Amino acid sequence: MHFISDTEPQKAAGVTIGGKAENLFRLKRFGMPVPRFVVIPWETLLAGFSESEMVACLTDAFDNTSQFAVRSSATGEDGAAFSFAGQFESYLSVRPDELAGRIEDVRRSAFSERVTAYRKHHGLPGVGEVAVIVQEMVDADAAGVAFGANPLTGNRHEKVINAVFGLGDGLVSGERNADQFVLNGVEIQYIPSNDQAEPALTDAQIHRLGEILDTLARELGQPQDIEFAVRNHEIYLLQTRPITTLAERPAGNYILWDNSNIIESYPGVTTPLTFSFISKSYEVAYKLFSAYLGVSESVIRKNERVFANTLGFLNGRVYYNLKTWYHMLAMLPGYSINARYMEKMMGVKEQFDIPESYRLPKGKAWWSILKMAVQMLFRFKALPRKRREFMQLVDSTIAAYKAIPFAEKSAGELMQLYLDFEQKLLLEWKAPLLNDFFAMIWFGMLQKQCEQFTGGKNPNLHNDLLCGSNDIISVQPVHRSIAIAARIAGAPALKNLFLQQNEHQIHQTLLASTDPEFAGVSADIERYIADFGERCVGELKLETISYGQEPAKFIKVLKFYVETGITGAQFSGAREDVIRRNAEQEIARCLKGKTLQRWKMGLTLRYTRELVSARENLRYERTRAFGIVREIFTFIGKRFYTDGVLGNARDIFYLTKEEIFAYIEGTAVTQDVKALVALRQEAFQTYTRRGTLSERFATYGVPYQGNDFFSTDRIEKPKGDLKGIGCSPGRVTGRVRVVLDPAEVPSLNGDILVASSTDPGWVTLFPGALGIIVERGSLLSHSAIVSREMGKPCIVGVTGLLKMLKTGDEIEMDGSTGIIRMIAR
Repeated sequence: MHFISDTEPQKAAGVTIGGKAENLFRLKRFGMPVPRFVVIPWETLLAGFSESEMVACLTDAFDNTSQFAVRSSATGEDGAAFSFAGQFESYLSVRPDELAGRIEDVRRSAFSERVTAYRKHHGLPGVGEVAVIVQEMVDADAAGVAFGANPLTGNRHEKVINAVFGLGDGLVSGERNADQFVLNGVEIQYIPSNDQAEPALTDAQIHRLGEILDTLARELGQPQDIEFAVRNHEIYLLQTRPITTLAERPAGNYILWDNSNIIESYPGVTTPLTFSFISKSYEVAYKLFSAYLGVSESVIRKNERVFANTLGFLNGRVYYNLKTWYHMLAMLPGYSINARYMEKMMGVKEQFDIPESYRLPKGKAWWSILKMAVQMLFRFKALPRKRREFMQLVDSTIAAYKAIPFAEKSAGELMQLYLDFEQKLLLEWKAPLLNDFFAMIWFGMLQKQCEQFTGGKNPNLHNDLLCGSNDIISVQPVHRSIAIAARIAGAPALKNLFLQQNEHQIHQTLLASTDPEFAGVSADIERYIADFGERCVGELKLETISYGQEPAKFIKVLKFYVETGITGAQFSGAREDVIRRNAEQEIARCLKGKTLQRWKMGLTLRYTRELVSARENLRYERTRAFGIVREIFTFIGKRFYTDGVLGNARDIFYLTKEEIFAYIEGTAVTQDVKALVALRQEAFQTYTRRGTLSERFATYGVPYQGNDFFSTDRIEKPKGDLKGIGCSPGRVTGRVRVVLDPAEVPSLNGDILVASSTDPGWVTLFPGALGIIVERGSLLSHSAIVSREMGKPCIVGVTGLLKMLKTGDEIEMDGSTGIIRMIAR
């Protein structure tokens, strides 16, 4: 009999336990008092069970408890959108010999007429999947329900609690009148029922419930509706769910948030310093780019707030504000002529109210389009030169800053160095922006031509044609690090050191050794860090500790390669060359005798290869530039710590750039910086505990009030095979390894890497992977480009990936079609 106890939530991965059970596990995680429970997944119920085995297993799990509560936990139940309250059967005071029958009754209730009608009324899909919760019965002195906000008025300052003596089943069903308590701050308004001579709850219990509701609202991001029981003055929580009956969300200020692309650069929770830095960078970049595309300076000046809000910061995570993106699109001259076509071309699925002032008269719009087209043609021709000039600027600027002794500078001097760096480099980002724009256009043209010329017979042909470019810098760290690992593996003394010692001990030994063999490897490592010290996991987050700052982190990667026996021979490039050559032969056969089409395809392929490679290489220049910014603020943090402003030098990352500079310049509105940091750290930890937000969601009114950012309960598990975007060809069968933090993975050993998102720093894991599957991403994402270069099968953009796959599953993946087939769980 397979069930999941309340002490082993990790076993819930890959099975259906429903919304109510997931919320119970959340309550346990937050340290809330929850009676012991187990969850019987839908898959177990579907497979059938032995009644005698059932009773034996459950009574053992509960140490011979005499009475149980048996409740439903359906997919979507107790979510923010639909509660399913009262739709499924629940049973209290169930004896052990009644358990099997009551579990079956709850399972059958999923197919009842009332549930079917409820689903139909709300436009939900047919039969849902229902797990069953078996919980230790609390012989309650009092019980009730409590709301973290007034469900009738929407007042979030008021908490409404209803309670009765004894069990709460009569209250929930409406058969009994209850005492009502309205808690506002410390004040309690008591509204007695006609059924009870004295209050069902004491003031202390009411205040304790208020504290619990505040904690849950903070941890879960919105006011909760809880059921509770009181026994011997102790409060026990029986379930929680978002309040679904709050007053209507405020009209206006509808914003759509999306992180499907930016999560690759800023995964997980990001610190305030990083967000304040990149927010300004994006604002400047898109002003510049809009001007390039023909938007007048006067329009840009009028819409400062649009450009200032291209990014959002929600529960510590970075999101694109699609409303501002839509507004920027609408500023383009051609929008006035054919809005719907432009929306389709740019992939805009949502429409927002656009000011009439954006619309140009037709004649003026056509003239602006013509002028922009001519300008973009000249800019495209000049792009190779602009790229070279930009690379030279980056090289010279970074070289100059690396020579500066930051440790000797005051906080004010470091601030001025940052401002100068911003002017010299961070605001001169024209070449990368233009290259990204043209890469998107030419890549789309290549994909379309391949489909047109082959009749759609090979949907992955355009990816195959981009394999084996040999000029993408992102692959060089892998080749270089594996070459160092091969040198280590070939020297017995070095190999023994790397196999027996940890990375810190290895680093100290290499630094201290005078042995020529050891010194040679140490010099190789130093050269690698000088060239690629900023290429690490989370490399665009300023709070990340890079290899340059902590070389032992890179030595840990080398240690992994030595331990797993990865050698340079695996990456000769032969496989990529074969894929590319076969693709070229296929397109040549399709275009045989078609001179014009062959010329057209050759031109498109040449420009696409050049632009896609340059796109990846220019991204590394951004990484190098961010490395200088990281160093400057790290040393400001050290200066603040030395001066007693901060309790730890790394606390600097919990302040915004503006707050740091205001403190240095004497314009800070908060002088107690340590207290501000403590507040931010608490928020950071809370956001981390809350878990992943939805890839895309909408907010209404003020985003942080009354809006739900979470989608864990709403991600439907796909039926049948998983399907994503095939990015790099190859069909392989292997074992899944789900990786949430690459720093915690010692070895992949030929497993298939499965992740929510990746950034360029993950590339050190790719050599040991049989294939790569990523939940987020596109054909031009980093994981797709590098996988093609390394000849690794890769699929990205797989909805519900981490819901379906868990470590140990055996699957077959096809990097051409994007299909993932389950072989064995």
